[in-house]
Amino acid sequence: MNARAKINRDDRISFSITELAEEFGVTSRTIRFYEDKGLVNPAREGTTRIYSRKDRGRLKIILRGRRLGFSLQDIKKMLDMYSPENGSTDQLAFTLDKCEEQLEKLIAQRADINEAISELEDGIAQLKEHLASGNKASGSRKKSIA
Repeated sequence: MNARAKINRDDRISFSITELAEEFGVTSRTIRFYEDKGLVNPAREGTTRIYSRKDRGRLKIILRGRRLGFSLQDIKKMLDMYSPENGSTDQLAFTLDKCEEQLEKLIAQRADINEAISELEDGIAQLKEHLASGNKASGSRKKSIA
């Protein structure tokens, strides 16, 4: 996408569901799902959904939150707590807390993944060694292949 197209899209005040789906690389069904959950609230012209810049911004935050592993419930709370009049201190504190929790979960998952990778690498090396030896049983070594 070129810079001019991005500027034009940022200046617009309304978007169709198809435009947002294409922009964010999701399906229209995904956007309708978020609407059903109360995360976005487009205006209607008959049966046509008209999304505002606010809806577009909320959708961007929703998709970022999902990519980072946040629940829809937490994302909804983060979005609903936004209040420009109050400086959004409560929202920011809640978001910080959730971010720290998610970071801890991801670090634990990374440790689990690193351990699994190490086990797989060891197992692959053993299997390759076993196959290279012509499948001959070696009595002097204890096999650790599962």
